[in-house]
Amino acid sequence: MDINLTLIGQTIAMVFFVWFCMKFIWPPILEAIETRQQQIEDGLAAADRGEERLIAAREEAEDIIKDARQQATSILDQANARANEIVADGKAAGVKERERQLVAATAEIEQETNRAREELRGQVSAVALAGAEKILNREIDAASHEDILGKLASEL
Repeated sequence: MDINLTLIGQTIAMVFFVWFCMKFIWPPILEAIETRQQQIEDGLAAADRGEERLIAAREEAEDIIKDARQQATSILDQANARANEIVADGKAAGVKERERQLVAATAEIEQETNRAREELRGQVSAVALAGAEKILNREIDAASHEDILGKLASEL
């Protein structure tokens, strides 16, 4: 094989081309590759942080939902207790009203009874006076007295 000037020229050109590429082209390409790698690493780290935040947010949301359910249960229990209290108050008011009406009815019945007694007393005294008047108008006789008192008793 003959080494000629063309082969030496091509070798020199190749060495110069490799040196030129390593000096001027290769560093910007490596820098771009390293920058891109750094961006990818940052992106992956951000994705990991985002996933961790998502998990934490889900846990926090579950805690908030759990607290809300507990509060809702508490509110429902309070509402039921208040409803029972209102029903109990209504029953107590009904019992008081019934007792008041019973006392009023008893007082009215007692007044009617007293009024009837007074009326009967007046009638009895009128009948007694009428009987005494009849006794005084007649002769004094035991049989007559018995007869008049019997009639008087039948009228009462």
